[in-house]
Amino acid sequence: MSIVIRSTLFNIAFYLVLAIYLIVAIPTFVMPRAAIIAIAKSWGRASLWLLRVICNIRVDIRGLDKIPAGALLVTSKHQSAWETFALFTLFDDPAFILKRELQWLPLFGWYTIKGRMIPINRSRGAKAMPEMAARARAELAAGRQLLIFPEGTRRPVGAEPRYKFGAANLYADAGVPCLPVALNSGLFWPRRTFLRYPGTVRVEILDPIPPGLSREDMFERMRGAIEEVSNRLIAEGRGELADAHVERAPEDQSNDDAARGEVL
Repeated sequence: MSIVIRSTLFNIAFYLVLAIYLIVAIPTFVMPRAAIIAIAKSWGRASLWLLRVICNIRVDIRGLDKIPAGALLVTSKHQSAWETFALFTLFDDPAFILKRELQWLPLFGWYTIKGRMIPINRSRGAKAMPEMAARARAELAAGRQLLIFPEGTRRPVGAEPRYKFGAANLYADAGVPCLPVALNSGLFWPRRTFLRYPGTVRVEILDPIPPGLSREDMFERMRGAIEEVSNRLIAEGRGELADAHVERAPEDQSNDDAARGEVL
């Protein structure tokens, strides 16, 4: 079966399953918050199952034993929509920092409010940070795991990293460990395309960064670790795609060309 057909079938199934979960979750509005977190994790696992069965996209997660208990700042590489639901399944009581506009969506956005996800108004720039930081401190004080993408948005595979200091500011403010996460999801679920390429999404949980470092030291340590390991995972994924003779996403190829041009 061709990649186009598999991808089309997956996208139909993915949004159909999402619609079913949105309806099934309605009773959670009058239930404890843990109920909507459990539903969200179940949806994430169902989506991973669909990827495996329809698109032959498997998952290899390394370093699960490195996840500390309790409050935690999780900083992940962001290449794809994949990590927005897949990473959610790995933690006890996760909370995402997300765009405020997502909370305006009927049902889906309301569930993020019920789950006490943390919105940020990007249009306000730096003025939005104090309110977001206060919300983050409250959720961390409750023992939750705060998931943030330190680059702010999805970056194509091979693109120059663009880390922002928001995660480092939260780390310095909250006094909890930071858990960096590296991955190569963009090879198999690229942004801005409906195509899903068969292979293995590799995720590596890295050594936690203990609290107490300076903001600058934490930033450099986090960025260096995520980029080094993500590059290794990308190389592994590209080798797998080459062995399977799978055509890569045009966006991935164009970024390789750009990188070669910079070197030359």
